[in-house]
Amino acid sequence: MKVFLETERLILRQFTEDDADHLFELDSDREVIRFTNIGLINGGNPIDTDYEAIKNKKLPRFLKYYEKSDRFGYWAVIEKASNEFIGWFFLRPALDDITVHIHSENEIELGYRLRKASWGKGYATEGSRSLILKSFCELDTQRIVATALATHAASIRVMEKVGLKFEKTFIDQETNQEGVKYALNKDEFEPEKYIATI
Repeated sequence: MKVFLETERLILRQFTEDDADHLFELDSDREVIRFTNIGLINGGNPIDTDYEAIKNKKLPRFLKYYEKSDRFGYWAVIEKASNEFIGWFFLRPALDDITVHIHSENEIELGYRLRKASWGKGYATEGSRSLILKSFCELDTQRIVATALATHAASIRVMEKVGLKFEKTFIDQETNQEGVKYALNKDEFEPEKYIATI
């Protein structure tokens, strides 16, 4: 398996077909999917947790990114201290998100989903900072965006901590919930601030 990047405490690697169990466990947690579209559409109940659907639809969708490019995609997150899978991050063309219709062609979207046991440890911030640094310095990205529900204070706090700035609110067409969009342009990016905190 190919490692995309490492931080002080995390390894972000490519998914493999052996990760179906990890994804199944992650998406079976109501708390984890509570602020996601799959949770909102189904009243907080996991709907993407049919094992066969994860193995035959979701995971292949993740793997397909690696066929197109080694620059963008979804990466499994491994906690170095325990060597355990704790979730995923993605960095992808924002237009790949077909549920949100507020993105532009030149935007790269950042996102993540982590196990509840890993919340509150700064992993979302640590991984996001490293992806932003790599994206601007190595991948020729011009603009990074991220979205969250307007009520999801923890995710908004992460976006602000990693230097993204509020841009607009919007109504998600799939869930009819208010969301927020944050963004950072390359000409606003100050790499020394990111290197110092990773």
